[in-house]
Amino acid sequence: MLLRLRGIVKSFPGVVAVRSADLDLHAGEVLALVGENGAGKSTLIKVITGAHRPDCGQVLFDDRDLVGAGPVSVTRAGIATIYQELNLLPQLSVRDNLFLGRAPGRLGIIDAREEHRRAREIFTRLGADIDPDAPVGSLDVARQQLVEIARALLTNARLIIMDEPTAALTSREVERLFAVIHDLRERSLGIIFISHRLTEVQELADRTAVMRDGELLGIWPTRELTRDTLIEKMVGRPLDQEFPKQAATLGDELLTVKGLSGGRVQDVSLSVRAGEILGLAGLVGAGRTDVARLLFGADRSTAGEIRLAGKPVRIRSPRSAIRRGICLLTEDRKTQGLVLGLPARDNFSLPNLEHWTRLGWIDERNETAAFARYVESLNIRLTGQGQLAGQLSGGNQQKLLIARWLENDARVIIFDEPTRGIDVGARYEIYLLMNELASRGKAVVMISSELPEIIGMSDRVLVMHEGRITGEVADPARATQEQILALAAH
Repeated sequence: MLLRLRGIVKSFPGVVAVRSADLDLHAGEVLALVGENGAGKSTLIKVITGAHRPDCGQVLFDDRDLVGAGPVSVTRAGIATIYQELNLLPQLSVRDNLFLGRAPGRLGIIDAREEHRRAREIFTRLGADIDPDAPVGSLDVARQQLVEIARALLTNARLIIMDEPTAALTSREVERLFAVIHDLRERSLGIIFISHRLTEVQELADRTAVMRDGELLGIWPTRELTRDTLIEKMVGRPLDQEFPKQAATLGDELLTVKGLSGGRVQDVSLSVRAGEILGLAGLVGAGRTDVARLLFGADRSTAGEIRLAGKPVRIRSPRSAIRRGICLLTEDRKTQGLVLGLPARDNFSLPNLEHWTRLGWIDERNETAAFARYVESLNIRLTGQGQLAGQLSGGNQQKLLIARWLENDARVIIFDEPTRGIDVGARYEIYLLMNELASRGKAVVMISSELPEIIGMSDRVLVMHEGRITGEVADPARATQEQILALAAH
């Protein structure tokens, strides 16, 4: 037995996060840990890694009790963790991040050549084309995630905990990662795999542990769990359907783009009608997010025309896009969408302050009342309007951003990876909100790396490859993932 947890309890003021959890992990086993956001998964992982000390219980790793050992001691004992929230230094190179604190060398002299060789070797193993000397901050989210994975693999750990490691990866990159995990399993490493992507859980895990409301409900052989039963155990109720797409009533074209170019985007033309959800698919690096940033004014276009409701507009900045009713929910909501250290209400208000400002003064009563309406209508779960945005779950952070743009009365709403890192119950709520936006006559653009999501929620799909539109799927319900991938690899 590689890892044993016995009677783990961890409380915070006003809440019991983990209730008497028992868990076993064998060497050479992949154990999936699933549950909704707030179920207690992250707290349990932080207990294992020494970030939290449990109120009671044992954490036995190779029969050594690690309770009281800090994160450094736990890492030295042979436990490595890949957190969902990237833990990299963007100003340093990839190589520096990989070997920070454990650089090869002698007599205090770093062997840069050996670092470079080992970095190239691990990225080849992952099937990733990443320059070890590139600044981490210059990489997109997917490649940064691969750097995190590579760093964990370089520690020679015997237990690797992976918290949503595939959230930013394409299907091809996921396949490569799974090949690495199978190799690690063959070498008798233990893997704890946390994911909201249940298809991955069923494909990869030997056993699956389910948490709900702080309780570890049980551990089952994964082959005995159907997708529906797994969802029901996680949320405590059956979901009628995973993708609750409603038939759209389409209106006139709200957004028309012709010949848009800038950065890696080349001659992109598209249109979205009122009430339509347009899916934008493609592999990582295809240019999907680049299109969103050009439409939102975050990047400058070099050519092309944008029309709103038939009228040409010039968008030079996010401020001008917002004023014209184009809004973006970014793929990285924590660094580009929200100010995590500010209260939820302030994040909601940031682009909307003029709604409640008179003669330079903010009418806080009206501001508070406006936010309260969205908290109720969107079912945003928070302890109060003053709760910090960084303390909200991923699903509630996404709803907070939706509330912001609804108050702004946006006409075109762009979702970039709308359910990344969000559990199955919260995903369902986000899908319902997208349906509601479409029913209100909004034009919705959804960028997603998850092809089932693209197929399940889109009225129409455009596929990108190397900065260009390479195909259109007019009826996604009749399409297959293979057909879309063929267009993406055009």
